[in-house]
Parts: sequence; C-alpha cells; structure tokens
Amino acid sequence: MKPYAEDLQAQEKALENIRHKLALLPDASGCYLMKNSEGTIIYVGKAKVLKNRVRSYFTGSHNGKTQRLVSDIRDFEYIVTGSNMEALILECNLIKKYQPRYNVLLKDDKTFPYLKITNEAHPKLEVTRRVLKDKAKYFGPYPNSYAAHQTKKLLDRMYPLRKCGVMPKEVCLYYHMHQCLGPCVKEVEKETYDQIGQEIGSFLSGGHEEIKKDLQRKMQEAAEELYFERAKELRDQIISIDAMMEKQKITTSDAKDRDVFGFSVDKGWMCVQILYVRKGKMIERHMSTFPFYGEAYSDFMSYVTQYYSDNPAVPQEILLPDSPKLMQAEQVNVDQPVAAETVPHSAVTADATGQTDEEAIQTETEHSADSLLVAEERATYAAATNQDQVGDQDTGVKETETQLSGGLEDPSTAALALAEWLDVKVLVPQRGLKKQMTGMATENARVALDEKFKLIERDEERTSKAASNLGRAIGLDSLHRVEAFDNSNIQGSDPVSAMIVFIDGKPAKKEYRKYKIRSVQGPDDYETMREVVRRRYERVLKENLERPDLIVVDGGRGQIKAATDVLQNELGLFIPVCGLVKDAKHRTSQLLVGESSEAVTLARNSEEFYLLQRIQDEVHRFAITFHREQRGKSMVTSRLDSIPGIGEKRRKLLLKHFGSLKKIREASVEDFRPLSIGDKLARQIIAALREEES
Repeated sequence: MKPYAEDLQAQEKALENIRHKLALLPDASGCYLMKNSEGTIIYVGKAKVLKNRVRSYFTGSHNGKTQRLVSDIRDFEYIVTGSNMEALILECNLIKKYQPRYNVLLKDDKTFPYLKITNEAHPKLEVTRRVLKDKAKYFGPYPNSYAAHQTKKLLDRMYPLRKCGVMPKEVCLYYHMHQCLGPCVKEVEKETYDQIGQEIGSFLSGGHEEIKKDLQRKMQEAAEELYFERAKELRDQIISIDAMMEKQKITTSDAKDRDVFGFSVDKGWMCVQILYVRKGKMIERHMSTFPFYGEAYSDFMSYVTQYYSDNPAVPQEILLPDSPKLMQAEQVNVDQPVAAETVPHSAVTADATGQTDEEAIQTETEHSADSLLVAEERATYAAATNQDQVGDQDTGVKETETQLSGGLEDPSTAALALAEWLDVKVLVPQRGLKKQMTGMATENARVALDEKFKLIERDEERTSKAASNLGRAIGLDSLHRVEAFDNSNIQGSDPVSAMIVFIDGKPAKKEYRKYKIRSVQGPDDYETMREVVRRRYERVLKENLERPDLIVVDGGRGQIKAATDVLQNELGLFIPVCGLVKDAKHRTSQLLVGESSEAVTLARNSEEFYLLQRIQDEVHRFAITFHREQRGKSMVTSRLDSIPGIGEKRRKLLLKHFGSLKKIREASVEDFRPLSIGDKLARQIIAALREEES
C-alpha cells in the first residue's frame, strides 16, 4: 500500500504543477511536448493557439485512447513558433527525434522507391530510395519496391541506356540484345540521351499512349519487312505496357501530377490512402494503417508532414480530404433555407451548377484553390447556419468550432501551412472531380479498415469455435485454457521440457514456461514428464494459479499415464489429459484422451484438428529452441571449464573479449595478456582447444 500512496501523492503533485503551468500558456502557435513520470516525451502536438489546445487535454471528457494518453502525462513543455507552417515542420522534426509512443509514426516504407535517370555523361536508369539535389531526373514515388523494379524492367527493354555500374572495355550481352547503346566502344551523342530521357519521362508521367502508338507503328513496319522476331519483341513490349497501366482508375483533363489523400478512423485505428495521379491518370496507390491517440485530423496531418519530409519529390498539387467533424457540423439542419449570398462557392456541388467534371476542375482551380479564402467562406457559412440552430445542434457546432480553434485540425489552415512549407498547391476540394478523388481515397481507407476488423473478428470467431468444438469432442463443457508439454533431449544430454498455454484457441506467450530437468538421468521421457507435471502443478496449487481445462502431452499412452498418475495420486488434481500421436512423417495423426487412451476421431480438415496441429507444432518449436540454447551453452562450458585454471569468471571474460571459441583457438599467446592471463595458461588454453578440434 505504501508505494501506491507514494505514487498517488506524486501524481497529485505533478497535476498541481501542470495547473500552474497551464495558467502561463501564451496565445500563440507552437508545439507542445507531453512527458511521463520518467521525463520521457510520450506525445508531440502542434497548435494554432497553445493555450486552448494544451488546456483541452486536462478539461472535459475524452475517448478511451486519449484518456490513456492523459493518464500518463506528468509534465509538459512548449515551443512557440512564428506561424502555423513553422509549427507543422517543428512537430515533424520533434516526432522524428523523440519517436513518442503516442504519436503517429511513419514506420512502413519510410523511404519510398523512385526511378532515377542519372546525371552522367552516359546516364543509366536505376531504382533509388534517396532523392538528392544532383540534377538527376526522379520519377515516383512508387508504393513498393516491386512496382518500381517491374517498371524499370519494362523500360530497360524499351530504352537502350547503359546497365553497368563501371564502364567495361568491350560490349556486353545487353548491346547484342539492343538494350544498350554501347558507349564503352563508340561515341553516343548527348542529343540521343536527351531524347531517351524525354521519352522515359513522358512514359512515366502518363504519356504511354503515344509511345505505344509508336511501338505499334514500328511493329507493323518490322512485320512488313519480314523481321518477325523484332515484331514479336515490339508486340511483347506493347503487352507489357498495357499490363503495367491497366490499373488506372481516374483520368482528368488537365494532365497534372497529384497526390490525393484520404483517411478513415475506427476503434482507435487510422487508415490513410494515397492515390498517385501522374499526368492526370491514377497509376498507383499506397495504404498505411496504424493506431492513433490524438485528434484525428491533426494526427492525419502529422502523417502527411512526415510523408513529405521523407519523400522530398512532391507533385504539382496535393488534395486533402475535409475534416469529418467539420462536414458533420456543416450538415446540421441542412433542410433549412439559407440565403444565397451566405453559401460559399466551394460548398456548391458540381451537379447544382450544371458543370461537367472537366469544367469543374478549371472553375475550382480559378475560384476555390485559395485555402485562406475557403477558410473565410466556411467561417461565414458556419456563422450563418449557427444563427438558425438551437439546443443540442447549436452546442454541437460550437464544440466543433472550439476544438478547431485550439489546433491545426481545420483543414484549410492545415492546407495553407503545408502549401507554404512545400511551395506547392494544396487544396481541400469541396465539389467536382477533385472532391470525387478525395472521396475515393477516403472510401478505400474506410473499406480497408473495415476489412482489417472483419478479418480480426473472423479469426476470433474461428479460433473460439475450434476450441469449443474440440472441447465437445473430448466431452468437456468448456475449453477455455489448454496447457501443453513437450520434452527435448539428445540421447539424454541436456534434457529440457517446455510448456505453452492456449487461451480460447490462441497462444498466450507471456505464460509459456521452460524447465531444466533435474532428477532424470538418461533419455527417460516418462520420468521427465512426471517431474515437469509435478513441478508445474505443485506451483499452481501453492500460488493458487488458474488451472487448465485440458492438459496436452506430446506422446501416447505412456505419457498420458505418467501425467495422470502424478496429477491424481500425488497432487489430488483431476484435470483431463490427452496425448497427441504423430505419424511416420512426424505430422499430427491422432488424439488420445484419458487413462484408457481412447482415440477421438476428428476430421483432418476441421478447425479443431488444425488447432491441435498448431498446439503440437508450437510446443515442439518452443522446446526445441530452448534445448538448442542449453546445448550451445553446455558445449562452450565443457570445452573451457575442462581446462585447469579456467573458472566461470575467466570463461566469461574470454568469451566476451574474443567472441567465440574459434577466435580463442586461433589467438596467439600475446592476445591473452590484456586479460591478465599469463603466457603459460594461455598456451594451455590454446593447446587444449586445438587438441579437442583435432
């Protein structure tokens, strides 16, 4: 009780200190760093108004995950910045530096692959994850390495750039395959390389149709001149282009490079989808799923900031989704008439204007691209609608506005800061084709998140069903906890045993246990089983631990009888015991239950039989791993400890200094002197190890 009281007192003291610091927070933008009791930074956030945002953590109610974050906070620091953009960049740098446990961390594919045409006298095409200011041409990013290498493989067949790292003295096979110009043996004009670079750039930027037409023309000419092998090569290239580009979903008329973002949140998890649009055509996508603890849109913007920090090659335009909270607030009381002049242009749908998608793109670019204008128009619209709202609806909108005023959760403010940092156009589209594109990314994120939870639920249902079916087959009403044992030794040397635990059909690895056999000499599996079962369940009785519904031993009638005898006759426990018998191919073959060792028939393709296989494989793996560890230690121990003058202390010192027995064996007498080992003993060590090897 004393440590608990001290912890409570320390917590109250920390909260009192926090309350004093909250009163001194400035009305300025910046970043805040939350710390735990050990002084470790556990969360980094950004805010448009530090006073409002930081105070919000310690007032009002929060969801479960935010409560968990707040319960760990014992102190905070803050850094004032000159603008929202500076806060955005500073947050990104602080997250990278401190890796806080409650922040969104861009761990998967931190550095995305790009295709690069090198800036050399004889350029080559390569895949890289580093974008440098070296005047080379970069194309990407690609969502994974496979996509980048497949695209490079296609381009290598189409364009004869050099493939070698160092220029050889004579031509290689690529030259004879017409996939290299052979700069190692002949002069190649710079204009030729420039033309190839332009064609590759056009292809990777979405202009593959023109290249495909050119290939079709060349294929026709080759066929007419009876060069059928060349015509076949060209035909294969056309097929490869079609296969590579068939995944395109969206086409816009303005042929711009865009990154389109969408995100969805559920059950404390966030999924972010990025659609890569190049030359107006969607060519690839990337998905990330991770837990989040802060405000959804703020954490989403943290992800976007880290993404562009690690991937400096930015497109011409970035499309961000709207905030779900703001959209819900704007949809309140939508049936009430609103004066025409209060409705912002960006809030009118394309259908209402009668514009086509292509016209909407141009109109949106001209009139609603300015993020600051969108923010002002939204404020006007929210003010107008708030005048007509009463009761809970009015409270809901005001709460939303209060939350947005504290940080950078307002999409328009966040977009403006991101645009200022990256020096590109960043939009939060409200209608038209661009709105459809962010909607598509958001819907893909929602579907991916739903699929994740459905798979988890399906796995939960399948494993629990398998456990209950297995229990019924054995004759048990419930099969919540299963404990399984396996022994391992080599002709009686280094005997060990292991126990694993499955709860509701899933492994509970924190409850696994390892046993070194103490009383058994030689390879006696039955006595080994007796010792391990005795030691395990004596402790269960002594410490009043949870008892299993079923005990599984890796063996047949003898193993079952040994375990049952100890349980019933020595410990007075009546827990069902079953054995798993393997066939000639060392696969799970049969389930034997009880003292009579009756065989239980299970369909080999049933979930319960698969569960038994998992239990047997897992306990065998765990036991074998432990046995290998012990055998390795005993081998080292026996070789060194058998040498006179070498005790445990010197053995550890030798292994730490040299690293292995092999290096000790190969060492000279002089190498032992830094360890304060005399020349005589050093010679004895070397001689003993070399003699044992021979």
